[in-house]
Amino acid sequence: MVSLLVDNIGELVTNVSGAGEGGPLGLRRRVAVLVEAGEVAWIGPSRDAPAADRRIDAEGAAVLPGFVDSHAHLVFAGDRAAEFAARMAGQPYTGGGIRTTVGATRAATDDELRATVRRLRGEALRQGTTTIEIKSGYGLTVADEARSLRIAAEVTTETTFLGAHVVPPEYADRPDDYVGLVCGPMLAAAAPYARWVDVFCERGAFDVDHARAILACGQAAGLGVRVHANQLGPGPGVQLGVELGAASVDHCTHLSDADVDALASTTMDWLSGPESTTVATLLPGAEFSTRSPYPDARRLLDAGVTVALATDCNPGSSYTSSMPFCIALAVREMRMTPAEAVWAATAGGARALRRDDIGVLRPGARADLIVLDAPSHLHLAYRPGVPLIRQVLHNGVVQ
Repeated sequence: MVSLLVDNIGELVTNVSGAGEGGPLGLRRRVAVLVEAGEVAWIGPSRDAPAADRRIDAEGAAVLPGFVDSHAHLVFAGDRAAEFAARMAGQPYTGGGIRTTVGATRAATDDELRATVRRLRGEALRQGTTTIEIKSGYGLTVADEARSLRIAAEVTTETTFLGAHVVPPEYADRPDDYVGLVCGPMLAAAAPYARWVDVFCERGAFDVDHARAILACGQAAGLGVRVHANQLGPGPGVQLGVELGAASVDHCTHLSDADVDALASTTMDWLSGPESTTVATLLPGAEFSTRSPYPDARRLLDAGVTVALATDCNPGSSYTSSMPFCIALAVREMRMTPAEAVWAATAGGARALRRDDIGVLRPGARADLIVLDAPSHLHLAYRPGVPLIRQVLHNGVVQ
C-alpha cells in the first residue's frame, strides 16, 4: 500500500465539529495529513508525522476538503452566449432558452456530449471540485435522457434524472401526457443510471401537482429527491421539497417566512438525524449571469437552515464551473462570512448529497483535498478571480 503525507500545512480546514479552533471549519494549524488507500489515515502535528512513501510539502499553505458541487448540468451541446449578451443588454431571464439547448443536445452524438462532459469535469477538478453532481434534462426524450445519464455516470456517481426540466415543444399543448411519459417509460429508462430525481417546479415549467407526481414516481423507483425551487419567483417548490423529504431544494431565491421555517424545521429535527435534513442549495452564479436578485443566505443561516453552495454550471444561466467564484459571490453578495461560504461549498454540498465521506477531512474520510496557493481559506473570497488552487488530490491521487 502506497502512502502519501501532505506535510507542513499552515491551516487545515477539517469541517469536523470540535476539532482544532472553534467555528464551523474546525481549523487546525501546523499539521500533516497521511493518506492511504484513497482515505485519510491520520491527522496530527507536523512534528509527529509518520513516515510515508511520498511527501507533499504544503509550504505553510492552507489545505481544504475538495469542493462538493451538488448542482450542475454538464450534459449538453451548443452555446447560448448570445442569450447572455441579450440579458446583459437588459432582456429578462425567463428560462425559455432551455429549449434551445434541448434542440442542440438531441442533435449531438454521444461522443460530442461525452467530450463536453469530460472537458467541464476536468475544468472543475482543476479548480478544486472533487465531487460533482450532474443532471440530465436537455434531452427530454426517453432515449436522450437515458443516454445523458449514462454519459454522466462515466464521470460521477452523483447523477440526477431531470426529465422534468421543461415541457418540450412537441408536448407544449399536452403537459399531462408529458408527465405521463416522464413517470413511465422515461423514468424506467433513466433510473438504472441515476441516484436522484429532480423537477423544475416553477412558472413556465411544472406546477406543484405535476412536480409532486413526478417526484413520487422517482421515489417509488428508489431515487432520492431534489427540487429546483423558488428561482424565478415565490412558489410551492420549497414546501413540496420539505414535504417529500428532499435532500436539497435548489435556488431558493424568493422565500416566504413559511419557506424558511419549513427548511429550518428539517435541520432542527435532530431525532431523525441528518438524513432528514433538507438543504437549501444556493447558486449565485445564476444570479450573476441573469442579473437577478441574490438569495438572502444570511436570513437562512440565522434561522438555522443548512446551506450549500453550488455552481449550477449550464450553458444558459450559469456557465461557470468555478466553486471559488461562487464562494466569492456568496461572501460579497449574499452576506455569508468566508468561513460559512467555504463550509457550504464543502461540507454543505456533501450534506446536500447526503454523504458523510466527503466535504470533511478526518480519518476514514475520502482523501479529497486541495492545497491553496495562499495561507488561509480567507483568500478564496479575498482574492476573487485569482487561480489559488495549487494542487488537488482526488481519492488520494494527485491530479
